[in-house]
Amino acid sequence: MKILDRYILKSFLVPFFATFLIILFVLVMQALWMAFESIAGKGIGLFFIFKFLYYTALVVSSQALPIAVLLSSIMALGNMSENYEFAAAKSASISLMRLMRPLIILTLIISVLNFLSLNYVFPYATLKQKNLTNNIKKKTPALALISGSFNSEIPNYQIKFDEKYGEEKNLLKKVLIYDLSSKKGNKKIITAEKGKIISEEGSKYMTLVLYDGYYHEEHIPKRRNINSMKKMPASNATFKEYTFNIDISKFTDDDLDDEKYTKSFNMLSLGQLKDTIPAMKLSYDEYLTSKSKSIYIKINAKELYKQEDSLSLMEFKPEVLNNFNLSGKVSVLNSAINNVKNSNKNVKVDKKSIQWKRKILNLYDIEFHNRIAISLSCLILFFIGAPLGSIIRKGGFGLPMILAIIIYVIYFFVNTFGRNLAEESSLSAFVGSWVSSIIMVPFAYFLTRRASKGMGLFNIDVFLHPLTKFIKKAKPSE
Repeated sequence: MKILDRYILKSFLVPFFATFLIILFVLVMQALWMAFESIAGKGIGLFFIFKFLYYTALVVSSQALPIAVLLSSIMALGNMSENYEFAAAKSASISLMRLMRPLIILTLIISVLNFLSLNYVFPYATLKQKNLTNNIKKKTPALALISGSFNSEIPNYQIKFDEKYGEEKNLLKKVLIYDLSSKKGNKKIITAEKGKIISEEGSKYMTLVLYDGYYHEEHIPKRRNINSMKKMPASNATFKEYTFNIDISKFTDDDLDDEKYTKSFNMLSLGQLKDTIPAMKLSYDEYLTSKSKSIYIKINAKELYKQEDSLSLMEFKPEVLNNFNLSGKVSVLNSAINNVKNSNKNVKVDKKSIQWKRKILNLYDIEFHNRIAISLSCLILFFIGAPLGSIIRKGGFGLPMILAIIIYVIYFFVNTFGRNLAEESSLSAFVGSWVSSIIMVPFAYFLTRRASKGMGLFNIDVFLHPLTKFIKKAKPSE
């Protein structure tokens, strides 16, 4: 390796490690701040907190690498340009691409390492982090409950509510509870306008206080036959306040190292994703086929086709209803209306289910393409940062930091926007994952081309020359 190559690599690696560690620290602290509510005051030891930080650092390192490459490339080449080292190199007939060659090779190595990290380290760290976070939340069940859907984690109960609020996130709105403790199905239902969860650290019971609600319980006889069940009364009552205890010993006894979630899309390697996606697509297609067949059968579509009937020799009128008397017409119309209403309800229910299954499939598809795109982002952002640094001729943490933040925010925003569109099936998973790279590649080519020719970021004369020429022509001669 030549002295020049070693010097350029040193100029790049020093700010690279510094910026990588700073960005990694910021991202880890951000994740810790977001999870602070789940960890603070839950009796969690320092060992598990450091374990959480370790897994978080492994998860966010793949995000920190592209930012570090972008910022360090701007700083390294900006410093060299500011100190007229590029001018000295050009006087010795050394081109910009020759100066960038060791950095290009290094960035390729970083991209490969980032790919390996995303394929092996990221899924493992995500699995460990998510399970650890969920196990910590279970130490306080109020945090484990999620608004907007039925929570079945608490044994013998299914709890649903619209909103969770308050300083301790233990106040609930619009509560619906199915009490399954009798092991006889949804025979006991409780609704309430508001609720409050009270749980003490280390306690095996959680107290649930409900306000302004309704209580309904269907009693089941010992002999389960139709007649006895019809005669059995049900209990109904309204209440201003209703309090009961729930056994949560299953939560408090759980080990923090338990792993219950292992098949999420971000917990699988690329090989596992490649094997999982075809099976999921097949299952999704079979689900669509079954739903379409169900609708076809429910609307009696077969009866819409004319069939030969040897017993009927009468001629039918073109208007279907004209073949019936008044009572027959009413019966046909009522039947048709009921069929349409039922089919419409079924379609609405099936639509939500299909959209959810499609979204889950999209998440797996997006994850596969996005990991490859993020790996290549290191190389793409380098070809933006390196020529940009040589053009602006500024080193240090000032202007390079601002430019790096602006460029990465644009890249991150476009990437997130594309992924969100792909999740909702507005874009394909491939396009949604690669749209940010597709936009950045022409920009990288533009900057590299201008920097190689020693041109500025924008040549203002290109715009001013035609304008001044037009003004001179328009000006009347004396």
